[in-house]
Amino acid sequence: QVQLVESGGGLVQPGGSLRLSCANSGSIFRIAAMNWYRQGPGKQREWVAAIRTSGSTYYEDSVKGRFTVSRDSAKNTVYLQMNSLKPEDTAVYYCNVVIGAHDYWGQGTQVTVSS
Repeated sequence: QVQLVESGGGLVQPGGSLRLSCANSGSIFRIAAMNWYRQGPGKQREWVAAIRTSGSTYYEDSVKGRFTVSRDSAKNTVYLQMNSLKPEDTAVYYCNVVIGAHDYWGQGTQVTVSS
């Protein structure tokens, strides 16, 4: 059973930074890509970033150059470093992994960007 637990959200002013963490229950980095999604108020959930098993990273256009996804295999943790935050980045952020026919999600962590 895969368990994903996000942390690191909070309230930050525009232009500020946060680092989100997604701890998982096993060494799933070796077998599947890890994704970050977000869902803003009144919006559909959208994909934000991904890190593949190879270590290659991918980003949605609106976060390129501001967000960085990384991982620490020893800690079974994926990170999302978010810089130059904007009010439109306000959302619940989720980490996700798809293994075979199974789609796993964490509980989400709230990020609010406001002055």
